[in-house]
Amino acid sequence: MANALKIAIVDDEQDMRQSISQWLALSGYDTETFASAEDALKGIGNDYPGIVVSDIKMPGMDGMAFLKRLMSQDSTLPVIMITGHGDVPMAVEAMRVGAFDFLEKPFNPERMTQLAKRATISRRLTLDNRALRRELSDGAALMKKLIGSSPVMERLREDILDLGQADGHVLIDGETGTGKTLTAHALHAVGPRAGKKFVTLSCAAFDEASLAKKLFDPVEEGEELPLVEQARGGTLVLEDIEALPGTLQARLLQVINEQGTPAETRIIAICNTQEQDKTCEDLIRADLYYRLAAMKITLPPLRQRGEDILTLFNRFGEQFGEEYGSDAPQVAAQEAAQLLQAPWPGNIRQLINVAERAVLQNRRGSGSIASLLMADNAEMGPVITTEGKPLKEYVEAFERMLIDNTMRRHKGSIASVMDELCLPRRTLNEKMAKYGLQRADYVAG
Repeated sequence: MANALKIAIVDDEQDMRQSISQWLALSGYDTETFASAEDALKGIGNDYPGIVVSDIKMPGMDGMAFLKRLMSQDSTLPVIMITGHGDVPMAVEAMRVGAFDFLEKPFNPERMTQLAKRATISRRLTLDNRALRRELSDGAALMKKLIGSSPVMERLREDILDLGQADGHVLIDGETGTGKTLTAHALHAVGPRAGKKFVTLSCAAFDEASLAKKLFDPVEEGEELPLVEQARGGTLVLEDIEALPGTLQARLLQVINEQGTPAETRIIAICNTQEQDKTCEDLIRADLYYRLAAMKITLPPLRQRGEDILTLFNRFGEQFGEEYGSDAPQVAAQEAAQLLQAPWPGNIRQLINVAERAVLQNRRGSGSIASLLMADNAEMGPVITTEGKPLKEYVEAFERMLIDNTMRRHKGSIASVMDELCLPRRTLNEKMAKYGLQRADYVAG
């Protein structure tokens, strides 16, 4: 099937039902038919996995009454109405009530297919967003996403459960790609505020005036409330808190002080700094930092998580393999060692990208995990780790190890090493010279 969603066809005329169903089935859609609106309502609920095509003029409950019932159940359900020739006022009324669109008899089947495609795309987005919202409100589901059995991950899950129940303000820091936003969702979902408002804002995405308006400023009639008001009773997540200008940090501190303890609105601040010799404490005014960091979670970088790296790589490989209709890459012992020793400057986000490209390579039957790691780490450029060391040092150590091991396995065969690591001759020569590696040391005597 071209589309997994269903199309419910509702018409009292059997010939019309069958012709629409046959045409849409030929276009790859899964259809079901109903002879009356009453019958259709028995099978179409709030989260109906599809769209509806309905005639307007039907005995018993007509199409307009049917549309109103559907809209009262689920106002986002796309309903395409079929009207008789000249019933334009009725079609306009249907659109006002909430119809997705309408077709006037006799209609072009191609037009039906175009509308069905648009409507199913809209429905898929709605259902995916609902599923995501449910998942993000389910603490147990979120905790399962924090995959790994390493000591640092066991500690992270314990911290989330403890601080989630504590209900105070929290500061989350860590390198990019370590899962800080997911952790913020989990903190909200496992605590007493689960099910209440969860509002997020990236402080790096707007200028000072826009941030002030979005966060704090009074609104004119008809405008949305500022986020500190929208999140009242729930959680306000401020991503990239280090980018919040000093004047607005002072206003945020004032809001925190005015709310007292326990806070009416919980604030989870996410700090993401890659500046050399700069910490979150350096970039946030001291009085605000200590109010937020009374409860603090630091996300572990991927390179500190040991065997979790292989667990995650295999999990993402299986997911992408299913998505692309390909086998997940089988990780050999040498490749497992490479994955474990890679510096992972982009952390989990980088590992996801490498796993996806490994699946695509596997489908083509070419390339290697080693070449992906070398290319990925070279593209990241200079980055500072939580340990205060430039990742360049980790990358260079990893590259030297990788070239050394590959040269040993191929007994100094430059062509074989170039092929496995997907490196041109000149680049390989430059790297060997840089790391003091000599081909003669690997050639069997």
